[in-house]
Amino acid sequence: MSSAPERRQPRVFDPDDPSLVMDASADPPAEAGGGETVAASQPDLARPTLGELGRRGLRWGALLAAALAGAACLGLAAWFARFVSAALARDDWVGWATLVFLLLAAFAALMIVLRELIAFSRLARLNRLKADIAAAIAERDQKGERRAAERLAGLYAGRPDRSWSLRRFRDHARDVHDPGELLALAEREIMAPLDAEARRMVARSAKRVATVTALSPMVLIAVGFVLIENLRLLRMLATLYGARPGFMGVARLARMVFTHIVATGGVAMTDDLLGQFLGQDILRRLSRRLGEGAFNGALTTRIGVTAIEVIRPMPFRSTKPPRVRDVMAEVLKPLVTRKAATA
Repeated sequence: MSSAPERRQPRVFDPDDPSLVMDASADPPAEAGGGETVAASQPDLARPTLGELGRRGLRWGALLAAALAGAACLGLAAWFARFVSAALARDDWVGWATLVFLLLAAFAALMIVLRELIAFSRLARLNRLKADIAAAIAERDQKGERRAAERLAGLYAGRPDRSWSLRRFRDHARDVHDPGELLALAEREIMAPLDAEARRMVARSAKRVATVTALSPMVLIAVGFVLIENLRLLRMLATLYGARPGFMGVARLARMVFTHIVATGGVAMTDDLLGQFLGQDILRRLSRRLGEGAFNGALTTRIGVTAIEVIRPMPFRSTKPPRVRDVMAEVLKPLVTRKAATA
């Protein structure tokens, strides 16, 4: 009878030890309790997943598209250069007409650049005036307030529609001696009529957006109209307050407005106000198109009110700023009334 085999004592070893050699002829691991074979993890034998293959193909596809687009742009530019060179080399009317067209194009491009630079300077002037007015109010500097009020009046001095407001402001400005009262007078006499006109602009644009979105047969048309109408609203508001921006100025203004909206949570607030105004029962009864029109109109209202706060050359102090809820009530009541009448 053979003796019992000696039990091996447990040993400690490092898995990264190079002296350890795995026997390739070793049996595969036993099946687990559930009947599934536990496979050893071997990174060098791992197969790429479908997502990894898709990402690899996407990178090569992007490189192919970029190369083809670059080659097409270069070919178009070379063709245009050859065409212009051949046209300019001729001594007949074709060459002279080409030269005139190029000079007109260069002059138009120069004027566009100058207009954009002037528009940027106007926006910067409004921002500087707003900052100076806020500093003068905070420091209770009477001389700074008077200078800021005169600059504000000079901003609209060349506009005939503001002549009556400016005359009233100058008539009463001599009797103001307390700190902060002069800017309060300027806000009531000069800025209040502009704020009322800006509120009407926002309401009209929001009504157009809500109506077109509700009646548009195609989503693409509605999205395009909403984008164009919002940019148009920003340009009109900036022109009303004295900026008159160009295309790049409107783009910069749009970035400032949307940054302000995102920072203050304006989109979520617009959705909450929409639900509070219409009520949950009416929202359930609205059609899909009419609901989209109501939301787009509310979003345009939010953009317009935020643009007024951003563009306005002085902060709201003695007058109340336009409230989104009030403008939304004016915009959405006709839609709800029309839906109830047709129901």
